[in-house]
Amino acid sequence: MSGAQAWGFTDDRGTELGAARVPERVVAYVRAGAALLDLGVTPVAVYGSGHDGAVLDPAKAGGVEAAGVPYLGSGRALDEGLLRELRPDVIVDVTYDGKSPYALDEAVAERLGVPLVALSVGNELTLPAILDRFGALSASLLDTTATAATAATTATAATVATAATATATAAGPGRPAESDGPAELLEAEAVLRSVAARTGLAVLALSGAGPDQVHLARPQAWPELARLAALGVRLLDPGPGPGANWLTADWGRAAELRPDLILFDNRFHAVPPYETPPGTRLTPWNPETPPSPAAYARFFRDLAESLAA
Repeated sequence: MSGAQAWGFTDDRGTELGAARVPERVVAYVRAGAALLDLGVTPVAVYGSGHDGAVLDPAKAGGVEAAGVPYLGSGRALDEGLLRELRPDVIVDVTYDGKSPYALDEAVAERLGVPLVALSVGNELTLPAILDRFGALSASLLDTTATAATAATTATAATVATAATATATAAGPGRPAESDGPAELLEAEAVLRSVAARTGLAVLALSGAGPDQVHLARPQAWPELARLAALGVRLLDPGPGPGANWLTADWGRAAELRPDLILFDNRFHAVPPYETPPGTRLTPWNPETPPSPAAYARFFRDLAESLAA
């Protein structure tokens, strides 16, 4: 960061970003935006991925809808004029390959002259490392030295005209929202570790694709599933076959694995389990859980309750 820059951040592509002042107006991919909200940074708007449509997926939304943060639709079909009207200081996305933002074409940010931060959520990082990276970004955006004036000011409201006419909240970082901190996450992990050791139940994570097809998750390909395994949850591997993150099979293959509990993808574009062995417990799983301690503490507590039921 040069002397003329008040803010600097190197994202997980190795891109060094900077600005003359700490960014206040953040537009983010919904997963990133929900995490930042948990960490005290309120986005002025969020957008979806290519899987998303005109309506915000509640499974991915975290607290953004309750906070009044408007949803702009899929990032791949984003109205650039609307985005320009929002006057973002920074755009925050995620990356799975460490090279490209996932939900928004980087050329959009370039045309707007706005820095784009892409943080990794892929399996090259552990879940604790991913949470640390989002924590580092939120801390940089909440820099108390550079933002003391704005942090003490109540956010002002602004109206944003969208095709569906949404109301936008034009907010600076403001006060950190009340949320579970690292202590609560550690507590949730301790509870889950104890329950997993006591019950020993076999858990299968999957994403339904219809009556004849299901995607079975490979645990070590998903940072949160790898974390569950490290905490002692007995996750089932679908076995050999094509696919780095998922093995695509029929529901019969899922039954053959004899899970005691199924973590099923509850996002809009997935479908509920069609066939499960008798007595199998079902627990929703969002493969795009916001990368914040608060969100993962809730997920771990919910899973512990399901295992203990």
